[in-house]
Amino acid sequence: MEEELVKYLIEKKLTITTAESCTGGMISSTIVNVPGASWVLNEAYVTYANEAKEKLVGVKHSTLEEFGAVSEETAYEMVRGAAKSAGADIAVAVTGIAGPDGGTPDKPVGTVYAGYYVKGKITVERYNFDGDRYAVRKATTDTTIKRLYELLLDLETV
Repeated sequence: MEEELVKYLIEKKLTITTAESCTGGMISSTIVNVPGASWVLNEAYVTYANEAKEKLVGVKHSTLEEFGAVSEETAYEMVRGAAKSAGADIAVAVTGIAGPDGGTPDKPVGTVYAGYYVKGKITVERYNFDGDRYAVRKATTDTTIKRLYELLLDLETV
């Protein structure tokens, strides 16, 4: 799927960035595996700590305090801030609980919020993945790349 995404972005002359917490750079690494990715990916952010979310992509401290790092609100601010900081047309941001610890009844291990920024429009989706730490990170990476590509194709049909 990442090959299709990069090909599409090159054809449309669009740039992309990522802001990643629970995946720790796996999404941008997957994109970089594709030849030609340097045409579309200028920079990416690994914002694992809350301080990095604030400093690098402009998540408000009050958002983190009120809603937590793993929340729809944080994912929204992450993706908006990443697109702005990188000057990118397209962005994806993820924040979640990869495990094995850190889950709660409301947000169990495997809970991930993904924000998508597509030419100014922001969408945030919640996912619940099963498996160990690597499986959650891999499922997040694969799902967000596929979903971003779908959102781009949907935009063309509107």
